[in-house]
Amino acid sequence: MFVMIEKAVFIMVLLRLVSGSIEILAAALMFKLNNIEKALIVNSSLALIGPIILIVSTSVGLLGISEKVSFAKMICIFTGVVLILVGIKVK
Repeated sequence: MFVMIEKAVFIMVLLRLVSGSIEILAAALMFKLNNIEKALIVNSSLALIGPIILIVSTSVGLLGISEKVSFAKMICIFTGVVLILVGIKVK
């Protein structure tokens, strides 16, 4: 029996798999480099990838439910994502 998966869900899953693979590769690279300064550089680069994946994945999900959710609720969800990113920003 075949299960039909929505295109938006499939794209979100792929984005998360790519993100997780990047995290694992970064960990392996840090292990191989065995240098704290270089490991910090690799770790810092991950700080760019995470929020990008979050925004893109959320946007795809919002587009997928755009017919079911009002525009005001979509603005609230997007604002929540922005507030999460602002809240975790480190100076």
